[in-house]
Amino acid sequence: MKKIKDNNILEGIYRKNHKGFGFVKIEGQEEEIYISKENSKNALNGDKVEIVITQEKQDSKRQEGKVINILKHETDKVVGTFQNNKNFGFVVPDDKNFGTDIFIPKKFFGKARNNHKVVVKITKFPKKGKNAEGKIVEVIGGINQAGVDMLSLIKQYDLPSKFPKPVVEEARKYGDKIDKKDISNRIDMRNKEIFTIDGEDAKDLDDAVRVEKLENGNYRLDVHIADVSYYVKENSLLDKEALLRGTSIYMLGRVIPMLPRELSNGICSLNQNEDRFTLSCSMEIDKKGKVVSSQIYKGIIKVTKRMSYTGVQKALDSSKNTISKEYKPYYKHLKLMEELAIILKNRRIEQGYLNLDIPESKIELDPVTGRVLNVGKYEITFANEIIEQFMLTANETIAEKFYWLEAPFIYRVHEEPDEDKIKELNKFLFNFGLKIRINKDEIYPKEFAQILEKVKGKEEEKVVSNLVLRTLKVARYESENKGHFGIASRYYCHFTSPIRRYPDLFIHRIISKYLESNYVVEDDFYSKYEEQAKKRAEQSSEREKIATKVERDAEDIKKAEYMEDKIGEQYEGIISSVTSFGIFVELENTVEGLIRFDKLGNDYFIYDEERKRLIGERTNKVYKIGDKVNIEVIAASKELRQIDFALI
Repeated sequence: MKKIKDNNILEGIYRKNHKGFGFVKIEGQEEEIYISKENSKNALNGDKVEIVITQEKQDSKRQEGKVINILKHETDKVVGTFQNNKNFGFVVPDDKNFGTDIFIPKKFFGKARNNHKVVVKITKFPKKGKNAEGKIVEVIGGINQAGVDMLSLIKQYDLPSKFPKPVVEEARKYGDKIDKKDISNRIDMRNKEIFTIDGEDAKDLDDAVRVEKLENGNYRLDVHIADVSYYVKENSLLDKEALLRGTSIYMLGRVIPMLPRELSNGICSLNQNEDRFTLSCSMEIDKKGKVVSSQIYKGIIKVTKRMSYTGVQKALDSSKNTISKEYKPYYKHLKLMEELAIILKNRRIEQGYLNLDIPESKIELDPVTGRVLNVGKYEITFANEIIEQFMLTANETIAEKFYWLEAPFIYRVHEEPDEDKIKELNKFLFNFGLKIRINKDEIYPKEFAQILEKVKGKEEEKVVSNLVLRTLKVARYESENKGHFGIASRYYCHFTSPIRRYPDLFIHRIISKYLESNYVVEDDFYSKYEEQAKKRAEQSSEREKIATKVERDAEDIKKAEYMEDKIGEQYEGIISSVTSFGIFVELENTVEGLIRFDKLGNDYFIYDEERKRLIGERTNKVYKIGDKVNIEVIAASKELRQIDFALI
C-alpha cells in the first residue's frame, strides 16, 4: 500500500536481486525505487518495508532510496536444498533472489539428508551481516527424485495442491447427470450439431461452438459455455476454495485445478453425447465481421463431436474426397467456421489487433520419471485461431452489453503502454529501421500492429514480437472498464473459461441474475456486487501473477534439465536481449541462455545503453538484438534454473 508518512517516509514491497541490490515498488507509482545492497537493511525478497528517498530521479538515473524499517516479512517458510556440514547445515533457497542462505543448527536437521529438497521455517531473520537461522519442518525428497522439482515449486509458492474433503464431497453430490427439472427453464439446443475443439489432452471442456449461414448472408455464431455457476453457488465451500485458488495452474504434465475434477472433468465439462447446462451467447455477424445483434441465454446442449485442433486442421487442409472418415460428416461445418474466423480476424487486424506470433514451448516429459524428453515449439494452427476468434468475439459482446447495463462486473483490462517504455522500444527498433510514432500524446494499437506486420515472416519477427510484448503493460482484472489495448477493443471481459478462471465464474453469476430477473435488478444488488467485483478482481489478478510465475519457473527448470546433457553441443541462435553483463541468445527450440562478457572472445566489449548493443573496443564488432550467432552450451543447472552459452 502506498503511504506517505512524516518526513516523506514511503511504504512498499521490496524486490531483491541475487546480486544484493533491490527495488521497492510503491503502489500507484510506475517506476520502482533502486535500493543499493548497503541500504537494504537485510530486507528479504517480498518484504514490506519503509524507505526514504536518498536521490531524486536524474535523466536516465532512477530514484534511489534507503530501507529504514522492515514492517513485515513476506514469509517465514522457505523451500531450498539442504547442505549438510556435519555439525551444522545450510539451506540454499530455490528463490535465488531471497537474499540469504539459512543456517540450520544440527538439532534442527530433522530427517533431512545432504542434497534433499526441504521446507525450512525461519526462526531468526538476518541481522547485521548474519545469516538467517531456521529449522527443517518438511523433507520433500532428493533433488533428482521423480516429481520433486515440481513438488518443490508447489511448496515454494504455497499452492493449495489438494482439495479439502468437504469441498470434494460438495462436488460429488451433483453426480454426472443434469437435473432434468431445470430443463424447462432453458433454451433446448440438443437437436443442433455443436462441437468442442481442444488440445488432445484436454479434460475440462468449457466451450462449444456452432456456426450457420443465415438467409440474409450473415452468420450466426453460437458460443456455449459450461454453466459452472449453476453448480458452484455463491459462498459455498466450492466457491470459497475456487476464490482462494483464483485460477488453474498448468505445470507441465501436472495441473493444479481451480475446481475439483469431479466438476471440471465431469458435470461441468461439455463432453460428447452428454446433456449439459450452458450459459450461451448467440451472435449475428455481418460479412465484415461486425456483431449486429446478440442474445444471451441459459441453454442445454449435447455436443455432437469432440474435436482436436490437430484433427480439425487436417480436415481443413483436406478436400471433401481426402478428408478422414471421422471428420467427413462435419466438413461443411468446419469450412463455415474457417470462413467466419478469417472474416473476424481480418476485422481485428484492421482495428489494430496485435497479432503477436510468439511460439509457446512444447515440453515433452517422460510419464514415469518426469524427466524432459524434448523441448520444441508448440505448433499453432488455424484451428486454434478459429476458437480464439470465436471466444474473443463472445467476450467482447458480453462485456459491451453489461457495460451499457452499468452492471457490477469484472473486465479484462489492458491499458496503453507508457511513453517512456515506447521510447525505450524505439531504441531497439532503430536497429531494424523501425519506429513507433506517438500522435499528440495518444498511442494507437495500430502503430504496433503495423510494426508487427512489417517484420512478418522475417528472421527478426520473433525478436521484435518479444520486444513489443515487453513494452506492453500486463493485463489485469478490474471492476471498471478501461478497454483492451492488445486486442484493440473498447470492451473486454473473460467469460469463456469459468472452469479454470474465477472472474469468468463471477460474471456468470451476474449474467444469470440479470437473465433470471429479466434485466431488472434491485438497488441493493448493485451495492453488494460492486464491492465484490472490486475485491474479486484484485484477488484474481494476484492469483494470476502467482500462476504465471509458477508456470514460468516450471518451464525454466525443465529447459535447464534438458540442456544438462547437451554440454559441448553447438547450435545457431538469435540474440534476444543485450544487457550490461552479457547477451541472451534464444535457440530455435525456444531455450534461452546467457553469453557472459568473458565468453564473447578476446575483445573487450562496451555496452551502448542508448542503442542497447555491444561494441568491441578493438574489433568494432557489434552485437545487437536480432543478430544470428553460433553458440556452444557450456553449462546448465536445473537447480539454478540457468543455462550458459559461449560464442563460437
